[in-house]
Amino acid sequence: MNPVFTDATPITALDAERQFLDDVLTGLSAPQKFLSAKYFYDAAGSDLFEAITRQPEYYPTRTELGILDAQGSAIAAALPERATLVEFGSGSTVKVRRLLVHRPDLAGYVPVDVSESFLRSEAEALAQDFPHLAITPVAADFTRAFSLPSGLAEGPVAGFFPGSTIGNFEPPQAARLLEHFGQVLGSGATLIIGVDLVKDRAVLEAAYDDAAGVTAAFNRNLLVRMKQELGADIDRDAFTHRAFFNADASRIEMHLVSRTAQTIQIADRRISFAEGETIHTENSYKYTIDRFRALAYEAGWEAGSVWTDPAALFSIHALKRP
Repeated sequence: MNPVFTDATPITALDAERQFLDDVLTGLSAPQKFLSAKYFYDAAGSDLFEAITRQPEYYPTRTELGILDAQGSAIAAALPERATLVEFGSGSTVKVRRLLVHRPDLAGYVPVDVSESFLRSEAEALAQDFPHLAITPVAADFTRAFSLPSGLAEGPVAGFFPGSTIGNFEPPQAARLLEHFGQVLGSGATLIIGVDLVKDRAVLEAAYDDAAGVTAAFNRNLLVRMKQELGADIDRDAFTHRAFFNADASRIEMHLVSRTAQTIQIADRRISFAEGETIHTENSYKYTIDRFRALAYEAGWEAGSVWTDPAALFSIHALKRP
């Protein structure tokens, strides 16, 4: 069965470029300059992130995969029978495959991702291995309002949000995102979500500043995008990568640090940097199990089962919408 693309939430290249420019100018005009982490994931950024997941220091992906391998049957059993599974920010299908093998009864799979080309290639590859699964990709920004495609099979809907992406949002924003997922999926929905856990500082900081410099390249790719897509007069090599654990906020912070005093130009705007001034590009919040369950409850979800690896580095939660 070939994947059928929906036109429920079309995104034009012009719309995306305008939004990117607006967000860049807004972020770089703030007292603490910032850029949204969602802009990491163009084609080059997605490839760099896949390379990050293969670095020895980066534990989250291999640990989550280990949980899915060891507990995949139990996790999949938390999904309702004949459910349609919606994956938010789907990217690679390597994780969802570990659930699909245990649930051949699923009515359908709806991957949602902003990168239509990557979405298409992954959906087509998945269709080859699961020919009887109805696959309906949606090209959309999962953080914004979008509709599920019409014509889905009648029955329950479930969500899948692996990868600890929830940690990239400030806790109030994370709660609103979970509320948003509940609105998309509807009452009675199940959500399977990956959450990174608090651990030793050294382990955390090494994961976001690998010795091979892949994360540094991933971070600076934001500058490459600004130059290529927005015509920004900016030098990638004029900024360095910095990552550190902010214990008070329980989060890893990533920054781009200006090597010198400099001025860049984007569209008709000139933006000055002092030497050592930073662009805050990403937060990655780390939770305890109880703290995340409390956040989910505030967002209207009831906590269900939770699965972790033996070292308690990472967790996968099943949540239920009343």
